[in-house]
Amino acid sequence: MFKNIIISCALVLPLSNFSVLAQEDTRQMVELPDMMRTHMLGNMRNHLVTLDKILEYLAADNLEKAADIAEANLGFSSLELHGASHIAKYMPEAMSAAGTAMHKAASQFARIAQEGEALPAYAKLKDVTAACVACHAGYKVQ
Repeated sequence: MFKNIIISCALVLPLSNFSVLAQEDTRQMVELPDMMRTHMLGNMRNHLVTLDKILEYLAADNLEKAADIAEANLGFSSLELHGASHIAKYMPEAMSAAGTAMHKAASQFARIAQEGEALPAYAKLKDVTAACVACHAGYKVQ
C-alpha cells in the first residue's frame, strides 16, 4: 500500500508542476538598457548564491556567519554594492517596493540571526524569499 502511494506521488507531482509551468506568462515586462539588465540579472544571481550560503551556515548552526553574509549581500548595507539607486529608476513602483522589502527583511534576518536563535531566524528568512517570489511572479526583464 505504502509503495503504491509513493509511486502515485512520483507520477502525479511532476505533472502538477508542469501545469503551473505551462500557464500563460502574465508578468509585467520591464524594459531595461542592456547594461542595466545585465547588472540586475547579475545581482539576482548573487542573491541566489547568498541565499544558498545562508542556508549552508544555518544548517551548520553558524547563525553569525549567516547574519554577516545576509547583511553584506542582501541587507540595506548591500544597496551601494548592487547599484540599487541606478537600477531603481527603471523599475515600476511595486517592483521597487518588493526589492526594498527584500533588503529590509534581509537586514531584519541578520539582526535576528545574531541573537542566536535559529527558529526566529528561519521565520524571518522566509520573508526574504517571499519578497523574491512576489517580484519574480509579477515582473520579468527584457
